[in-house]
Amino acid sequence: MSVRDHHVCSFEKARHLTRPMRYLFQNPKSILKPYVKNGMTVVELGCGPGFFTPAAARLVGKTGKVIAVDLQQEMLDLLKKRILGSALQERIVLHKCEESGINTSEKADLLFAFHVVHELPHQETFLKEALNILKDGGVLFISEPKNHVSEAELSALIVLAEKIGFSKIRTPKIWYDRSAVLVKQS
Repeated sequence: MSVRDHHVCSFEKARHLTRPMRYLFQNPKSILKPYVKNGMTVVELGCGPGFFTPAAARLVGKTGKVIAVDLQQEMLDLLKKRILGSALQERIVLHKCEESGINTSEKADLLFAFHVVHELPHQETFLKEALNILKDGGVLFISEPKNHVSEAELSALIVLAEKIGFSKIRTPKIWYDRSAVLVKQS
């Protein structure tokens, strides 16, 4: 992926990420439901203000957990405000990562990164950390916007992921995105 794309979406643009119109084209529940089950531990990388987080928390149920990860404390603060006082608050753990990595010791069933990987300067480092975070048979779901990531760039990322220890299992169709679902090889 090109160097020009290695920037982080500013929290000042967070309102744009959760605008109601987006739900018409990218419904979080519909996108996540095939991959998120009751009782799972899910890591959401680049959660931002929480477009996907509440849906993921509902899908994991009372016995599951969503670890909402973001580099920007301001994004986590917006998400915290969004879920404050709701039943979902108990299922969501807010985690501020560092530029060097996610830095969690939690093992997850699913790690999903929606419109995030193109912002990372070191995709190989991310993939290795994702492999470490996921349980055997765990799933990595990556979805990138077409205006930032070409088909060739996503294909190159998948090839790299396969060299590291993932197998591609699916290519979901998501409006305006290029996506891949990979599984950690046992």
